[in-house]
Amino acid sequence: MDESKRSFTFEEIFSQNEKRIHYYINRLDIRDPNEDFYEEGLFALWKAYETYEPDKGPMTTYFNYLIKHRLIDRIRKENNSKKKLEHFKLVNRAFFNDGNYKCGLGTNTTLKQSEDITAANDQLWSNLKQHLSENQWKWVKYFILEDLSVKTIAEMEDTSIEAVKSWGKEVRKKLRGTSFRDKIGWIIEDG
Repeated sequence: MDESKRSFTFEEIFSQNEKRIHYYINRLDIRDPNEDFYEEGLFALWKAYETYEPDKGPMTTYFNYLIKHRLIDRIRKENNSKKKLEHFKLVNRAFFNDGNYKCGLGTNTTLKQSEDITAANDQLWSNLKQHLSENQWKWVKYFILEDLSVKTIAEMEDTSIEAVKSWGKEVRKKLRGTSFRDKIGWIIEDG
């Protein structure tokens, strides 16, 4: 539509039709905290203003059509992006996490291989492991080195949260007054 045929400026059209954008955002049940969909609706309104031809029908019908369909297209585009991202994560999960999973009780916890869990000093952790029971070492391995929650450890080991906490208490008690306390005490106490 050329400038000579326009009887309204876009500012006037915008002030009269801004509520249409909000109407379709609400009607399509869109959550829009960043106002991305509002911007999309605003662009659709501007595009409708630019391309409207009076002999093809009422202006308001054209505005409604373009705004609604532009918002629906944006929803579809975002849903497709999410699907592609989920597919990418699924396909590359083994690459990023070595494919080593223990799934149980609704968790998808990545387990690290024994040779990967040793932090900076292999000899220190090896010596410590010799002084601990199997369950106490599990607590050190999972809670300290792998930074897993007590709840996750309990689920992985099929035991109670209280049992896992007691493993940690025993480790702390066992390390008091030892050379390990001087070297890794700050880690154990934070745990």
